[in-house]
Amino acid sequence: MAPVRDIVNYWGEWLIMILLVTLQLVLTFWLQVPHCPTGYLGPGGLSDMEHYNCTGGAAGYIDRTIFTDDHMYGHPTTLIVYKTEVPFDPEGLLGTLTSALICFLGLQAGKILLTYTQNSARVGRWIGWALATGAIGALLCDGRQNEGWIPVNKNLWSLSFVLVLSCFAFLLLSLCYVVIDVKQWWTGAPFYQVGMNSILVYIGHELCADKLPFQWAATQTHASQLASDLVGTTLWVLIAVWLHYKKVYLKI
Repeated sequence: MAPVRDIVNYWGEWLIMILLVTLQLVLTFWLQVPHCPTGYLGPGGLSDMEHYNCTGGAAGYIDRTIFTDDHMYGHPTTLIVYKTEVPFDPEGLLGTLTSALICFLGLQAGKILLTYTQNSARVGRWIGWALATGAIGALLCDGRQNEGWIPVNKNLWSLSFVLVLSCFAFLLLSLCYVVIDVKQWWTGAPFYQVGMNSILVYIGHELCADKLPFQWAATQTHASQLASDLVGTTLWVLIAVWLHYKKVYLKI
């Protein structure tokens, strides 16, 4: 069992994770939501006048039932794009089950690092996981953005979204490991300085999100939004580097 001992040694955790994902799928596709088709995954609103208030399907219904409308996130992207009228939380209870999967796959990446000592074995297994998660994710969404059995949907934390995201994460981890740890072509700067002060950068971003020069009222085009985001991100990276130079860190 040596080739897969990083999985076999944690079979109990894998079993729990499979049960959580199964529960998410059962609730998503079989829960009866009043006045909505079973298994509905759409945004409702103007995108589907017949099911105007079915935003998020089972995910939205569960959150609204448990938390009630008064305690729900009131400004989802569906409100802006599709003029929906019911609240919807993009980080709701049902999505927590699949978001736990991506955390668990990150744990699996760490188990590989601890279980195997050869660089080739580590990178090979990470790439293997990238191919597996990417293939399953592509199969679920039929290789398309908004189609397939389970479309790629960040607001719902759909299973296909989590698997495709995990695929790219495994690939990026493999690349960084080779470039930084194995070949030592790059130290990871300036991004590791941001990681050392991530809480301060996050708080600063939240406080200055709508203020110049970190953000401005860009037009609703991809190019304008990208320019605004790149400038804001670059400024916070520079601030993190300066704080690291001054040895100023915020910790909890």
